[in-house]
Amino acid sequence: MNTTGGQTPDTAGMRAYAEELLAAFTRMQEEAPALHEKARAVQVTEKSRDGLVAATVGANGELIRLDLDPRVYRRQDARGLADTITRTIHAAVAKAQERVVEIFAPIVPADQMRAHIEGDLDAVLEQMSMRLPKPPPGER
Repeated sequence: MNTTGGQTPDTAGMRAYAEELLAAFTRMQEEAPALHEKARAVQVTEKSRDGLVAATVGANGELIRLDLDPRVYRRQDARGLADTITRTIHAAVAKAQERVVEIFAPIVPADQMRAHIEGDLDAVLEQMSMRLPKPPPGER
C-alpha cells in the first residue's frame, strides 16, 4: 500500500479537493451578497436595428420599459413591428444575462452561471461533477 503521510494518494487528493471546495464556498459566502445586489440592479436597454424600438429589461429578463418611436405608426406592418419588438427584447435579455455572468465571474465559472440562468440543471450538475476528482479504477 502506497501512503503519503499516513494517507493514500487518493485520500490526499480528495482531502485537497475538499479543502479547495471549502475555500471556494467560504469565498462565495463572503462575496455573494454584494454580487447578488449588483446583479439585481442590472438593467439593459437595447435598440432595434432601425432605432424605432427600445426595450429595457432587468437581470431576470423582465421587461421594465418599452419605448416606441412615433415613426413606427407610419408602418402598416403590425406583424413586422411585433417581430422587431420581440427581437429587441430578446437581445436585451441576452445582454442582461451576460452582464450577470460577468458580475458573478469572480466566484462562479461562466459556463456554470449561464447554465444556472438558463435553468439547465443537468448542465450545472455535469459541470460540477467534471470538477470532482475521478475515483481510481476499480473503485467506481
